Amino acid sequence: TVASGLVNPWALAFLPDGTMLVTERPGRMRIVTSEGQVSPPIKGVPEVWASGQGGLLDVVVDKSFAQNKTIYFCFAERADGGGRTAVARAMLDGGNRRLDEVRVIFRQQGPLSSGNHYGCRIAQADDGNLFVTLGDHFAYRDQAQSLDNHLGKVIRIAPDGSVPSGNPFAGRADAKPEIWSYGHRNGQSLAIHPATGELWEIEHGPRGGDEVNSIGKGRNYGWPVIGYGIDYSGAKIHEATAREGMEQPVKYWTPSIAPSGLAFYTGKLFP
Repeated sequence: TVASGLVNPWALAFLPDGTMLVTERPGRMRIVTSEGQVSPPIKGVPEVWASGQGGLLDVVVDKSFAQNKTIYFCFAERADGGGRTAVARAMLDGGNRRLDEVRVIFRQQGPLSSGNHYGCRIAQADDGNLFVTLGDHFAYRDQAQSLDNHLGKVIRIAPDGSVPSGNPFAGRADAKPEIWSYGHRNGQSLAIHPATGELWEIEHGPRGGDEVNSIGKGRNYGWPVIGYGIDYSGAKIHEATAREGMEQPVKYWTPSIAPSGLAFYTGKLFP
C-alpha cells in the first residue's frame, strides 16, 4: 500500500516530480507523494454529478506539462435531469494545490445517462490530440451504432476541444465530427502502444463479453449488434458474434472479469 484514506480513487497520473495526481469519484483531486502523503483536495475542480458510476473520473498530464502545466480530466456532468461525459483542461498549480483556467472543452451529445456507462478514459497521442472513451449510457445501447450522437464512441479532439484534421466522419451532415470509432459499450481503458502508436481499448460487456480492442480509424466494433455476452436478465442481446464490417476483439472474457485499466509497461523493474 502506497497511500490510503481515499474514497473511490478512480485515476492517477504521474507528475514530473514523481508525485501522483489522483481523482476520487465523489469529486476530489489530490496530490499523493511517493511516501504516501495525501494532500488536501485541490481547489478549482468543477462540480461533478457523483451518482451511480459517475463523478470525477480520468485525469492525464499533458505531454508538455513541464512547460505548460496543463492537465486534462473527464467527469460526469449533470444536465437536464441526467448526466453526460464532459472533458476539461486546466493548469495545475501544484504548490498552491489549485486548478487555474479551468475550461470544459467537450460535452457528450445524445440521450442522457441516469448514472451508468460514462466511459471516460483519456489518452494523448504524440501529436497532442486526445482520444476519449464515451459510454452508451446503458439504457440507450442502440445509439452506439448511430453516428449522430456521441454514445458508445471513441472520440478524437484537439487539446482545445476542436476537431483535428483527419477525423473519419468530419464533414458529414449525419455524423458527429469528433467520432473516431463506434459500436462500443462502456470503454474503461485506453492506452497508446509506445512503439507502434496503435490505440488500444478495453470495454465492459454485459454478462460476458468484456473486450480488448485495437482501435482503427472509422471502424465499427459491433455493440450491441454483435458480441459474446448476454443481458443481466439472461436474455439474448446480440444478433450474432460476428458480422461483416464489424471488428472482432483481440481478446474477450466470458464470464466477465470487468477489466478497468490498461497500460503498456516499458520499464526494467520486472520482466
